[in-house]
Amino acid sequence: MTIARFTDIKGWQAARELVRAVYAVTQESPLARDFALRDQIRRAAISVMTNIAEGFDRGSDRDFARFLDIARASATEVKSLLFVALDAGYLTQETFDLITQHAEKSQALIAAFQSYLRSPRAHEAEAPEWL
Repeated sequence: MTIARFTDIKGWQAARELVRAVYAVTQESPLARDFALRDQIRRAAISVMTNIAEGFDRGSDRDFARFLDIARASATEVKSLLFVALDAGYLTQETFDLITQHAEKSQALIAAFQSYLRSPRAHEAEAPEWL
């Protein structure tokens, strides 16, 4: 598999699902009225997606991996903010678990991609299908 566009990256696709889930819950739940928390969790989710896209176009695997570090950390921020929303009573446990799973899937795919980019054999063959 050749990655021609950032939209081909499985981690970016998972991050897009995370953004969709965050926007859905922040539009309809009591979280929609807590503007500071709502905006922060949205920014963090968007950061996961955009750092993958920006890193893709940086020109080196080292730079790309650094942007993936930021993307992964932003997914951790989303998870932390979900605890705030849960503890404030803005989310059900079920919704919390669902969005947390989206964040963790993004993190796992990003981490796998980072390992690939940082491996000495990264360019000897095509990227694995799971990337």
